[in-house]
Amino acid sequence: MDELDALRKKRLAELQAQAGSEQAQAEQVAQAESQIKQILSQILTPESRSRLATIKMAKPEFASQVEMLLIQLVRSGQIQGKISDAQFKALLAKISTPKKDFNIRRV
Repeated sequence: MDELDALRKKRLAELQAQAGSEQAQAEQVAQAESQIKQILSQILTPESRSRLATIKMAKPEFASQVEMLLIQLVRSGQIQGKISDAQFKALLAKISTPKKDFNIRRV
């Protein structure tokens, strides 16, 4: 019985340590997300922020890529002031992949 109790206590300690590390990791992720939101709210106008939210609903991967690009541009000093909706559209046009046109011809 003593060995069984010792194993249970050891396993419980391991689980508690694992839960603590997961909680710390979740807090770090939440903190990083809040920093991203703060930076984006400082550099985007309400219209461009709304456009980014729409993109995030349709294409979450592309939206996160755009967010990271914006943050890199801010940190490198290439963006100063707020980005208007027209400027945001131009930035999106630069980084989006060109669409392929298909022509269907009947003979």
